[in-house]
Amino acid sequence: MANILIIDDEKSIRKTLTEILSYEGYKIDEAADGAEGFKMFQAKTYDAVLCDIKMPKMDGLEFLEKAREINGDVPIIMVSGHGNIDTAVDAVKKGAFDYISKPPDLNRLLITLRNALDKTTLVAETKTLRKKVNKTPDMIGESGPIVKIKDTIHKVAPTDARVLVTGENGAGKELVARWIHAYSNRSGGPMVEVNCAAIPSELIESELFGHEKGSFTSAVKQRIGKFEQASGGTLFLDEIGDMSLSAQAKVLRALQEGKITRVGGDKEISVDVRVVAATNKDLLKEVEDKNFRLDLYHRLSVILIHVPSLNDRRDDIPLLVDHFLDLVCAEYGMARKTADKDAMKALQHHQWTGNIRELRNVVERLVILSGKTITADDVENYVVPNHDKKSHYLNDELLVLTKLHDFRDEVEKIFIEFMLQKNGWNVSKTAQALDIQRSHLYNKMERYDIRKISGGDE
Repeated sequence: MANILIIDDEKSIRKTLTEILSYEGYKIDEAADGAEGFKMFQAKTYDAVLCDIKMPKMDGLEFLEKAREINGDVPIIMVSGHGNIDTAVDAVKKGAFDYISKPPDLNRLLITLRNALDKTTLVAETKTLRKKVNKTPDMIGESGPIVKIKDTIHKVAPTDARVLVTGENGAGKELVARWIHAYSNRSGGPMVEVNCAAIPSELIESELFGHEKGSFTSAVKQRIGKFEQASGGTLFLDEIGDMSLSAQAKVLRALQEGKITRVGGDKEISVDVRVVAATNKDLLKEVEDKNFRLDLYHRLSVILIHVPSLNDRRDDIPLLVDHFLDLVCAEYGMARKTADKDAMKALQHHQWTGNIRELRNVVERLVILSGKTITADDVENYVVPNHDKKSHYLNDELLVLTKLHDFRDEVEKIFIEFMLQKNGWNVSKTAQALDIQRSHLYNKMERYDIRKISGGDE
């Protein structure tokens, strides 16, 4: 049932319109002047408004302007006995849905109101569909680093400044980019994502800038690149540190001149894009190693946003766990599960090498494998890897060793096992990480009876 607000200083008109529209099945509220109507409009959501023009305290055109500032999607139909063409044109210019003269023709009034409500329905459906298609996930967290990131995003997003987002894999760099786009003046345009690490170096230029038919063997037709696809919106270059030097040069030119050239073409194409880049690498170190252009780094890093690892924001873990429990249980269509205090503490003390992405997967695993309430035992059984469980040995059994020599040997053994597991039991790689000879590492493995898991690449 649609809610209609009637604003008119003539009681007889209000009564007549209320009777007619109530009979048609609408729910009606009345206001005797523009000021009263505006208060009601502020306090309640209406599907449409019928508003007189000439009224005391606040006339209809003033109400129209103020109401549209609050909610421009609600159609407002102006009704007046003092109307003329100029008044009607003025009302429509200021955002009125339509204009009807008094006494209103009943059929025209009902048709106009029906069209206005159709518009309201379409606007609501469009917003719902856009949210489903372009929904930007919430940035969960109340820790200092996250509050700072949110504040930075709200300051930076309305500008066209380029942003470089840094942080570990799985920390949430893509989410920061999505927030920047969602709160920017380009939010109505596309957000196009490119994972530079996932595209072979010989194809990255074609992916970014497009190519002309016949420009290379497999170019059977013209292709529009990501820069052109993102024109008017945001281009998110993820893992920018893995981009080839030749592609970097072309990206630099595109940023400097706002123009690109397709592979195999000679025509310059203007593009209007905002670039947000992300990397898990130290780009300045990459510059030193001659893997990344310093001039491109400066172009990309107008604004720097560093996303902390989950281990650096452990206070946010209970909020994130609750959020993922809501999400996962809804996806599986099951009753909402909870995690008790001990489980939360165990999750907060866990070492999160995969950050938010790992936590989300862990919560899904716990939802599937645990009972109605997730306990610390569930975390111990389904989350903590075996090599993490060995760390408890340092706190318990290791302390019974009375000789310093034995203690040192035992710690060395545990550390070597940990490094081997970390490097997939690749002995060469582990020896390099430990800064010792490979033969020396083999001797220690034999001395401490460290058995290598089969399948490791030596």
